[in-house]
Amino acid sequence: MLPFKPIFLGKIPRQVPRATTAQRCIRTNDVENVGRTARHHTFFEMLGNFSFGDYFKKEAIQWSWELSTKEFQLAPERLWISVYEDDDEAFEIWHKEVGVPVDHIKRMGADDNFWMSGATGPCGPCSEIYYDFHPERGTADVDLGDDTRFIEFYNLVFMEYNKKDDGTLEPLKQKNIDTGLGLERMARILQKVPNNYETDLIYPIIEKASALANISYPLADEQTKLKLKVVGDHLRAIVYLISDGVLPSNIGRGYVVRRLIRRVVRAGRSLGIKGERRDDLEGAVLPIIAEKVIELSTHIDPDVKIKAPRILEELKKEELNFVQTLERGETLLEKMLVDASSNAEKSGTVPCLSGKDAFLLYDTFGFPVELTTEIAEEQGVTVDMNGFDIEMENQRRLSRAAHNVVKLAVEDGTNLMNNINKTEFVGYDTLSTQAVVESLMVNGSPVIQVSEGNDIEVLLNKTPFYAESGGQIGDHGFLYVTGGEKQQTAVVEIKDVQKSLGDLFIHKGTIKEGVLEVGREVEAAVDAKLRQRAKVHHTATHLLQAALKKLISQEISQAGSLVAFDRLRFDFNYGHAVTDAQLEDIEQLINGWIEASTSLKTKVMPLNDAKEAGAIAMFGEKYGEQVRVVEVPGVSMELCGGTHVSNTSEIRVFKIISEQGIASGVRRIEAVAGEAFIEYINVRESQMKNLCSMLKVKAEEVTTRVEKLLEELRMSRTEVANLRTKAAEYKALMISNKAFEVGTSQKIRVLVESLDDVDADSLKAAAENLIDTLQDPAAVILGSCPDEGKVSLVAAFTPAVVDLGIQAGKFIGPIAKLCGGGGGGRPNFAQAGGRKPENLPSALEQAREDIISILSQKTS
Repeated sequence: MLPFKPIFLGKIPRQVPRATTAQRCIRTNDVENVGRTARHHTFFEMLGNFSFGDYFKKEAIQWSWELSTKEFQLAPERLWISVYEDDDEAFEIWHKEVGVPVDHIKRMGADDNFWMSGATGPCGPCSEIYYDFHPERGTADVDLGDDTRFIEFYNLVFMEYNKKDDGTLEPLKQKNIDTGLGLERMARILQKVPNNYETDLIYPIIEKASALANISYPLADEQTKLKLKVVGDHLRAIVYLISDGVLPSNIGRGYVVRRLIRRVVRAGRSLGIKGERRDDLEGAVLPIIAEKVIELSTHIDPDVKIKAPRILEELKKEELNFVQTLERGETLLEKMLVDASSNAEKSGTVPCLSGKDAFLLYDTFGFPVELTTEIAEEQGVTVDMNGFDIEMENQRRLSRAAHNVVKLAVEDGTNLMNNINKTEFVGYDTLSTQAVVESLMVNGSPVIQVSEGNDIEVLLNKTPFYAESGGQIGDHGFLYVTGGEKQQTAVVEIKDVQKSLGDLFIHKGTIKEGVLEVGREVEAAVDAKLRQRAKVHHTATHLLQAALKKLISQEISQAGSLVAFDRLRFDFNYGHAVTDAQLEDIEQLINGWIEASTSLKTKVMPLNDAKEAGAIAMFGEKYGEQVRVVEVPGVSMELCGGTHVSNTSEIRVFKIISEQGIASGVRRIEAVAGEAFIEYINVRESQMKNLCSMLKVKAEEVTTRVEKLLEELRMSRTEVANLRTKAAEYKALMISNKAFEVGTSQKIRVLVESLDDVDADSLKAAAENLIDTLQDPAAVILGSCPDEGKVSLVAAFTPAVVDLGIQAGKFIGPIAKLCGGGGGGRPNFAQAGGRKPENLPSALEQAREDIISILSQKTS
């Protein structure tokens, strides 16, 4: 109902008296319930009916009953009704006019039957229809919340109040209806299956996953079924999200996709799902299951099939990356368990992995807590599940707080909007106009008069200033107040313009001279040079998107943009870096369009007409019934409220200055055009002159000179490294006679020494040299302090030592920890580091004691 909120509140007039919707919804605030109940989903479709002051309770109730019993042919005796406890009117309509028996109508409290859109905003009592799967249980002591018997499939919200900040309810100007019917729930009822997952919407996905895991779903235990349900539910959500342009990332909606993918990967791995032998997938299995989701969507949303290659590629890439993350989690868990055992041994307590560590593995590395517990128990370590639950609850609290930030009531500007008309924007046609000051604010509070030196926010009845929107920053300029004989009495410098409540333009600036008062007439003048720069960059952005679609992929879609005075920035959904050759082609194409001197066409038309004409809309942007269309004939056509040049020749020249990835599947191009290009070239020219002066070469010789310097540097570094290695090997040779023998049944040569300031690579070379010198069986442990605050350690064991069950990687870790670090490696060779050089002598002494003790036991 969010798009309809302003209509419910009476802030904008209704365009139609009633509406019908089919909305795809994503819900992840209770994702842990997916698969555990019969009805929880992350992705579901809600079928809705809305009335904007047209019909109300009686019609909504009668029509919902007619749809349920006549169209869907549900048995009336299986339907139960809930109403708000004080809503006698709804109770009477259900009983007396529809004919529902009194014992099938339940009065319920506000928690269940008073619907609110948030802490504030449109709200009202509601009435729900439940389906009874077990009418044989009778009507006594019925609990409609019993999931084993009932499912609520229809909700009728009688939207008649606005909840204010102080908690009071004020009647809305008109009484409205917002109803919702869950598609998945109705499918379950009509198909007579025990849960939503076993409907034809999801079960084919579960069957595909079951086949890959070599599992029979009907014969599986409940835990296995739960994991299969997670796979079916989440992949359905993921496919539709990626199809709609939401790609995996670590922020916003992208993190929702990434989190769902990771849950599916974890579930799939624990089920033992293995992919079919397809080289193109490199071992990934999610794309194989997703193919079934795409197949099921073919007749519902053809766009999903069109975008299938991109969906499958994103899934493959994200899965393979996450599998590596999981493996890193396994390595970290092993280290945590070693630490837990070591700490317990020192303190004489039972080894226990902290809840914080378990949650870190779960949240950061996607490591299931049940798997953490299982592995820990195998090594005699318990897991602090209470601590884990506390960390989990803290995360949920933060998540709930984030969800609750959205306030559905009109915010701080409510009273302002009641007293001030929307700002008339005249900036498409003129850069200056006479206007009247409607309101002044200082620090967010309304004032009547403001004097020189103060920062203010000004609302005018009309303005030529463009307010920031659509990626384009707000105009800069001045407000001038004139007295008699046009004598200037006040000057306000405007540095930003923002929109509030849709149509109010807030001019932010500083009073440079004089006094400004509410009601005064001002001359509002936009900085023409800066406006021209913005126009040039905005039109260039449209050309850039057109070029990307033409030369790279038609599937490219905008993911964000910035139109500033000094540059433009364009973010777009694409899974690969754009090559230098492609960037050159893009520049050439755009500059060709600029040179063609094409006049732009701008017109306002109905939204549907614009879409039919092929105009590109920004994903996630809200549009009214009438939209502004900006067209570069033969090149691009977009819905856009921004300012643009009249002819492409005004852009003069276009230059890409960078291309980079900013998130998984999202690329960013920055570019300059027009006057900003001249500035960019001048700065680069100055930098080149300085470089030529430093290198004492001509501009055309700079590249050759730098390449030569880099080669000399590389050779010098190689030479230094070789000298360091030789020095380390010499030191190793000098200390080889310090080796001693350990063991009775088998004599093993052992050497534990410090090599002072030898770097890590040279330390490694020294250890390898010593192993060769001492010959099998031998064990070498070396340490050094190559730099301030840095420790290097290495352990090298010959095959005979490894055969005794001693691994270098596991041995060196606890020693490195004594030096404030860690590390590991292979059974025969491992390196580690630390941050406490002062602890190296004692750490090597501990290493000496440990290796002697271990080898003595193994060879006794």
